[in-house]
Amino acid sequence: MAEGLGIETVGDLLRHFPRRYVKTGELTRVEDLREGEMLTVVGEIIHSEVKQYVDRRTRRPAYRLETILQTDGPRLKMTFFYKNSGAAGWQARRLNIGRRGVFVGQLSSFRNEWQLTNPKMVLFGQVDDGSGPADVESGGVVDNFADLYPIYPLTKGLESWDLQRAVNFARSVIDDVPELVPDDIRKQYDVVTARRAIDLIHAPDTYAQVELGRRRYRFEEALVTQVVLGRRRAFVRALGAQARKGGGGLLAAFDERLPFELTDGQREIGEVIEADLARDHPMNRLLQGEVGSGKTLVALRAMLRVVDSGGQAALLAPTEVLAQQHFRSITAMLGDLAAGGMLGGAAEGTTVALLTGSMPKAARADAMSRMVTGEAGIVVGTHALLEEKVQFLDLGLVVVDEQHRFGVEQRAALTDKAGWPPHVLVMTATPIPRTVAMTVFGDLEVSTLSELPAGRAPIQTNVVPLAEHPTWEHRVWERVREEVDKGHQAYVVCPRITGDELEEGEIDHGDRRSVEELEWLTESEPIAVPPSTRHPLRAVNEVAEELRSVGPLCDVRVEMLHGQMPAEDKDRVMRSFAAGEVDVLVSTTVIEVGVDVANATTMVLLDADRFGISQLHQMRGRVGRGGLPGLCLLVSHAEAGSPARERLDAVAATTDGFELSRLDLDQRREGDVLGASQSGFRSSLTMLRVLRDEETIVAAREAATTLLARDPDLSATPELARAVAELEQSRQSDFIEKA
Repeated sequence: MAEGLGIETVGDLLRHFPRRYVKTGELTRVEDLREGEMLTVVGEIIHSEVKQYVDRRTRRPAYRLETILQTDGPRLKMTFFYKNSGAAGWQARRLNIGRRGVFVGQLSSFRNEWQLTNPKMVLFGQVDDGSGPADVESGGVVDNFADLYPIYPLTKGLESWDLQRAVNFARSVIDDVPELVPDDIRKQYDVVTARRAIDLIHAPDTYAQVELGRRRYRFEEALVTQVVLGRRRAFVRALGAQARKGGGGLLAAFDERLPFELTDGQREIGEVIEADLARDHPMNRLLQGEVGSGKTLVALRAMLRVVDSGGQAALLAPTEVLAQQHFRSITAMLGDLAAGGMLGGAAEGTTVALLTGSMPKAARADAMSRMVTGEAGIVVGTHALLEEKVQFLDLGLVVVDEQHRFGVEQRAALTDKAGWPPHVLVMTATPIPRTVAMTVFGDLEVSTLSELPAGRAPIQTNVVPLAEHPTWEHRVWERVREEVDKGHQAYVVCPRITGDELEEGEIDHGDRRSVEELEWLTESEPIAVPPSTRHPLRAVNEVAEELRSVGPLCDVRVEMLHGQMPAEDKDRVMRSFAAGEVDVLVSTTVIEVGVDVANATTMVLLDADRFGISQLHQMRGRVGRGGLPGLCLLVSHAEAGSPARERLDAVAATTDGFELSRLDLDQRREGDVLGASQSGFRSSLTMLRVLRDEETIVAAREAATTLLARDPDLSATPELARAVAELEQSRQSDFIEKA
């Protein structure tokens, strides 16, 4: 158990909780059977017969016991083979008609009959069969069994009933279970004791008891996490930060030049951020808003406030395309305010510098010189900003765009360049799992832009199901041609650059299994996934050539864009597209964020099921930005009813990014909330789920605040102090320290 499940102590064993329960008093409802699936059911034997046959290998008589198991659904055939009649008869007496038990086996189908292959079982009730031969595959007979039978996460060579026996023995010999939650906190938040929770989880009579026990350990886990976060926040506040209260005229001059009114949300959040910047401890704020809600403008005003105070601001973007887009848009918005100290520049102005990895050596040296001398008040860059040799004179604010594209260590590398802990503002258009998780856990203060600026047009989204209608792809290109003939432009996004080559940093979201399948996947209980009917995935190079050669778009201006192109070529293509010199841009997801071309009205996403929900919503937001109605076509071979198709249907059903973010989180889970991993399926949290347990997490944060206010060192709660110390010293806590 130590190797496969990490169980080394009795405490580990007692904290190894069942993953689910089956009701022993009723037959298990079975539906939607799949070949190869591992099935665990409570069933009843309705047919049991021993048959003799001749073994083809030995030419000797052999015996098989044929049984039929009734569930609340299909009947399952089970067959057992024996060399002698005594063993077959012994098993027949055990599996007599009317016998019930828990049966575990792999599903197969033979001659239109469902079969349970190599079944293992625990039978209910007494069996008066004398002293038959030992049968370890059977699991034994249980006389006194509860209404709910626990099914545990397993490892190879271990059965659920083996774990149950070990747990029951441990429960019988252990008197005290360490109590992490102080009595007054436990009573205030109606949480049962640790000992009571152990009994309720491992040997419940009802699902209500299970939930009562689970809630206690969810609260405990949330409390430990919140205490760690609370101590870290207190530590950071104690370090202090340089207050950035302005004093210059740059922000005022910029506001005067704005050709439009700020939305109420932009104005209110701007005031909150200004108040944060004026404090002597670091701001750590998440700015979230719909695609096109004006987050960049809010961030720019915050950067100008810091420059007004004599400091510098850095905007970290995940791609060169986005960094260049930010540099151009910020420079354009500032106008002569971006030419501070230059001929023709405004007296209140500053300088905006761009730093990317592919810039020529001389240009990089010039940008870095302006950064270290403080001449550049605003710096826009990619990962190049994280290099050790890159230095600032007085970095006061770090703005991270689409923060989920950066690892913890990468963000920390930038904030470490400041003499004081810098203020941090992270932006996202669609909250991704870990962002939402950290929001709920209270690591970030949250500001939300819920309204869209004037001029945003509605976007119609349709799924194009090629699995049912393969000829509809031609209609897609006809529809794009119609938009081009109107003088508009279109994006075509592919999941690959060429062949099976992914864009750098991309994740293939295809063939994703359900959360439950991945959560409980073990060697001894494999999940069978039907063979995929995968087709060759569309790639930028091939699609661009195809569109230029044949079909409705063969005579329009088609260009391609992907991350492996030289920087000057990417910049040239984007400038040409923005200038209207390109009709159709075939691209990877490098256009996912930040790209703003008002004349683009159509977005075609090929193999759309290979993208995540957040990506789909982000890329859809590239159209409809110039007051013209947008069209988004999700082209997919995913079959109706599949999880991939359901994701696409959900995206097509709403343009509410926050609703989609909750759906994304519900499907992908919150990722490694306290770790550097961005994966959605393997969380360092064992009991908590962010959406389901929001109320528990909020209550735990209140309790943690109370505990730390009266006992910062946790000297009165040694068990809690030990658990907090373990988490603080673990690798996961690096995230808390650096985030």
